[in-house]
Amino acid sequence: MSDKNKKKNTGKDNGQISVEKYRNMIVTFLNTNNKRLVPVADLETKCRTKKSGRENFLAAFDQLRTEGVVTVRKGMKAALCSRLGFQPAEITRLSRTFGFAVTDDGTEYFVPGKCMLGAMPGDRVLLSDIASRSGEPEGEVIDILSFGSNILTGKIEYEDGSLWLVPDIASRNHMIIDRSQSVSFNEGDKVLAEIIYRGRRHAEHKVRITSVFGSSELAASCAGSVLAIHGAPEEFPDEVLREAQKIAEGGVQEFSFNNREDLRGLDIFTIDGAESKDLDDAVSVQASDNGFILGVHIADVSHYVKGNSALDKEALRRGTSIYYADKVIPMLPKELSNGICSLNPNEDRLTLSCFIELDSSGDMLSYRFCKSGIRSRVKGVYSEVNQIIDGAADDDIKQKYSCVMNEIQLMNRLADILVAKRKKRRAPELETTESKLIINENGVCCDVLPRERGKAERMIEEFMLTANEAAAKLARDKNIPFVYRVHETPPEEKTAALCEMLTKAGISYPHFQEFKPAHAFEIIENARGTDKFQAVNMMVLRSMSKAKYSEEPLGHFGLALEDYAHFTSPIRRYPDLAIHRIITDVLAGYDKNWLTKRYSDFAAKAAESSSNAELRAITIERECEDIYKAEYMKQHIGESFAARISGITEFGFYAELPNTVEGLVHIRTLPEGEYDYSEPVALTEKFSGVSYVLGGEVNVVCAAVNVSEGTIDFVLEDDED
Repeated sequence: MSDKNKKKNTGKDNGQISVEKYRNMIVTFLNTNNKRLVPVADLETKCRTKKSGRENFLAAFDQLRTEGVVTVRKGMKAALCSRLGFQPAEITRLSRTFGFAVTDDGTEYFVPGKCMLGAMPGDRVLLSDIASRSGEPEGEVIDILSFGSNILTGKIEYEDGSLWLVPDIASRNHMIIDRSQSVSFNEGDKVLAEIIYRGRRHAEHKVRITSVFGSSELAASCAGSVLAIHGAPEEFPDEVLREAQKIAEGGVQEFSFNNREDLRGLDIFTIDGAESKDLDDAVSVQASDNGFILGVHIADVSHYVKGNSALDKEALRRGTSIYYADKVIPMLPKELSNGICSLNPNEDRLTLSCFIELDSSGDMLSYRFCKSGIRSRVKGVYSEVNQIIDGAADDDIKQKYSCVMNEIQLMNRLADILVAKRKKRRAPELETTESKLIINENGVCCDVLPRERGKAERMIEEFMLTANEAAAKLARDKNIPFVYRVHETPPEEKTAALCEMLTKAGISYPHFQEFKPAHAFEIIENARGTDKFQAVNMMVLRSMSKAKYSEEPLGHFGLALEDYAHFTSPIRRYPDLAIHRIITDVLAGYDKNWLTKRYSDFAAKAAESSSNAELRAITIERECEDIYKAEYMKQHIGESFAARISGITEFGFYAELPNTVEGLVHIRTLPEGEYDYSEPVALTEKFSGVSYVLGGEVNVVCAAVNVSEGTIDFVLEDDED
């Protein structure tokens, strides 16, 4: 290229000004005008050179406007948003008559419906403060900076002679349907829609219907819409299926055990739920001179799923298996998840084993990882192993487990020691109850039960925790890239709020400068066995940070451990698969420098992607569970239940039934009065003193159910009833 052409391309000699320089000029000029609005034409005249450059000026101006730095008001007049008190925010949720927006600094604003400007969840908007009626920040949408997703779900309703879309996540305003661009649909359908025209109010938006899931009164249909709106990947690409099929057809041959420790002679077996098909962990235990040798044997998925293969890319994209109702969206195709990787009984399987030597107090003396091969003796089931431990097993169960009966008793002893050790290190024992949905042959939820956790469940949990700790210790000891499971200390504002809540509830707590696991442990244990335990348990739970994945060893607050990773479920979690790949190369003899070069970026990418995938899975599972619970409660409208107050809000309180079903008792249904909201401990009527307290017991009646939205409305039972 000639020097003449080089000068032309730089754009300097002909007076061209870069977009970045225009940005600075625009901000500097507007900053000198305080709150005075400047016509955009005058701004352009002030900033532009006499020569060409309008394209760059307009690009710079559009960037600043989209970012919420500059706004245009009153007939193409510009000003700095900061000078006018405007700030960018994102719309996070909407209801019938209001919405919420969160600014870039994390402040949540209440936005009245008339001030929404038609904004939808995910939209970037410009907010202006307005007078607050509650003392909390309130705002008005001044401008929409950029649109979020135009895809939404909802149901079809008939009103005023027409069919309309009632969206799930919008303001519940009926939206106009362009039938000429839509697939066929009927009243009551649960559908997927796309906004094709944006109005200045939600009722002015127009949509086209792109998919129909079925009746909005059926949980299965509504769950389909949840999967669609969150982008859950249900079908595997053909290339991935071909890879999986080829692996499955290859099987586990005898030569596969070359360069592996052959553990097929050990009494190794799995213990899972009766319905489990993806068995990725098996255990063994032996007595030793110092105490115990615990073996945790995990499916060697990394042997089959090679880095950067189609299978690996798809597994990273999915991040985790998603479980809802009686269904699963697996991370890996069934040929692997339920087939060659699953540690099925009496079948040769390739594994990555961790042997941990523990003393009689449960302290880790040593650990060792190895590539191995096993043949599980039996497919253990939690309920059956619990009967063995409790001495209630019948002859059939005893016969099934005859080859591992001694191991079960030894495991039980070790589990007791590990539980005692956890208490000794003062890891907070927070109580959470999972739900078990009973789905009939028609796919309808016919019962909801609390998922029971017996001794066998706790035993396997302790063994997996121990192996996970050993995996993280390996990475820290060798100072190599890794994917850690981390749970950080709660932020100061959350611990301050916890102390305030405990004080309001009249509950004593240890004073501290830095909140540690032992403090949470003490708060929980002091309340255990009292009528305040449920409330205290909920308060401490809500003060916790969210666990996530990180390439940094930040420790695990909830477990009171410095070293922790997820090692034991590579069939259904990508972080486990990722660290299996790293550990495999450690065992192959690669040094720190090689491992650092190969895995530093990979570990960071896997941690971030897996954290996001986990959040998506949790959201999907929770929303689907709410929908199925609502379907179940349709059968019980008008019935009375004993319940416990599980959450307090300014608009009422949530009540949870013993079977884990939760519903809202709205403030408008409470006895008439003026209620004070003590966040989030109590809702108290000023004059009578009647108070609804977190953890308190109430009797409720199921008043209404909306399967499509997954909501249940309770009212207090009338005393005369």
